[in-house]
Amino acid sequence: MKELSEEKLKKALLKKALGYVTKEQICEYSIGENGEEVLAKKKVTKKQYSPDLSALKILLEKFYNVLSVENMSDEQLEAEKNHLLQLLKEEENNANRKMYESDQM
Repeated sequence: MKELSEEKLKKALLKKALGYVTKEQICEYSIGENGEEVLAKKKVTKKQYSPDLSALKILLEKFYNVLSVENMSDEQLEAEKNHLLQLLKEEENNANRKMYESDQM
């Protein structure tokens, strides 16, 4: 089994903590006149995963040295909220760009 690097773990927790969008594809094939498989149907859907507060808590405690959100001041909470909203916006823009690029192919 591959070991997870700390950076991979951090990226996975961040993705789960902020929520993400995936694209699911279902393809159905039939047998054509020549006996070859032919694509009959293709269904592509986008699925939205909501942010996960448990993942956010683990991320803050493990990687950002925030011992407890309850102990943060109002200013710290506001700064963290703004930081996370910015990360979420960047992640959403990246996901939308990737989906747009894959739709163009």
